[in-house]
Amino acid sequence: MKHPKRALALAGALVAGFVAAGLAGCQATRAGYETAPYTVVRSDGKFELRDYPTLTVAETPMSVGSRDGDDGSFRRLFRFITGSNEAKQNIAMTTPVLMSGDGTNATMAFVLPAKLKTAEVPRPSEAPVTVRELAAGRFAVLRYSGARSPAKEAESLAQLKAWMDTEKLSGLTLPVYGYFDPPWTPSFLRRNEVMLPTETAK
Repeated sequence: MKHPKRALALAGALVAGFVAAGLAGCQATRAGYETAPYTVVRSDGKFELRDYPTLTVAETPMSVGSRDGDDGSFRRLFRFITGSNEAKQNIAMTTPVLMSGDGTNATMAFVLPAKLKTAEVPRPSEAPVTVRELAAGRFAVLRYSGARSPAKEAESLAQLKAWMDTEKLSGLTLPVYGYFDPPWTPSFLRRNEVMLPTETAK
């Protein structure tokens, strides 16, 4: 396995996060967590077109060359929702954890609960964490299973782009990857998604 220390660090961060969330009253599966809302416009097997409303997220940078959270990005976000904010407020964890960008622009984000409006979100105590809105939009989405890896992400993105070409859909920006499950979930049962924003019908 490549980067075993990185994989162990990510697993440790995710385990700590999901165990603490479980102790706060959530289940130890994705079913115990609120999921970012969306409307399915059209489905085609494992592919979907979805409309998402405006989402409020807590976001933090990831280090160059890291998309695994082993640089502390997951822990920063988890500290924010468990009281590392000006109100010392606990905020429910949701799914999915979003990862996007590349190189110096790579980020990780937690979607905040729908009932919590952007203006109501307490200011993060740690400077690398910011709160912002993701604009509403239409996304082409591929759902897939398996352990997370750069190779799996690249393979899934290629499949999504091929489907979009067939459907004559254009991708507008870089992909977003969503991860829904705690790390102890068997890889074949995991829900992972790759999403590309696309134009709505004229």
